[in-house]
Amino acid sequence: MLELSLHILDVLENAVEAGAKRIELNIIEDRVQDTMRIEAKDNGRGMSRELCERVLDPFVTTRTTRRVGLGLPLLAAAARRCEGDLSVESEPGRGARVEATFRRSHLDRAPLGDMASTLLAVLLADPPVDVAYTHQVDGRRFEFDSAQVRAELGEVPLSQAPVRKWIERTVREGEESLRQTRPMERTEKREAEF
Repeated sequence: MLELSLHILDVLENAVEAGAKRIELNIIEDRVQDTMRIEAKDNGRGMSRELCERVLDPFVTTRTTRRVGLGLPLLAAAARRCEGDLSVESEPGRGARVEATFRRSHLDRAPLGDMASTLLAVLLADPPVDVAYTHQVDGRRFEFDSAQVRAELGEVPLSQAPVRKWIERTVREGEESLRQTRPMERTEKREAEF
């Protein structure tokens, strides 16, 4: 896939398929340590130990709409290409946790991509699911929690056009604020490289 956000979308869709009502998505980037970690935790049905051990096999899937499950194997391959790895932990009735790690500066690491569209695709799913999203770059943090938005809106659905546009704008602005490098940070990075 051309963007990590598409891999993330697949992981989040797996959580929705597993009956999750809440997903925690954390992306942590550290330029000094040259790492990127993507972690998704859900409160869905979870998986047996046997299924958890086989989930990286592309011919293993719990979906009935297709016979192959390429999402996690492709994410694992993307992580390993970038000197990282993928781990999956789960227990029946306790949800699942997927973590992918990457060497952040690796030439083959895909860009993060469009996280606003990824989050909206999941937030507008039926049945509704909430996502607590945190993206951290070198200690600076952007957080978005759809449960807080729903609490503020009351009966107004997230699917209403003004709400969708607000969510999209909020996430895009939050992501952009993390991409802006302050002059002092550039100096600190150069010093850390020496």
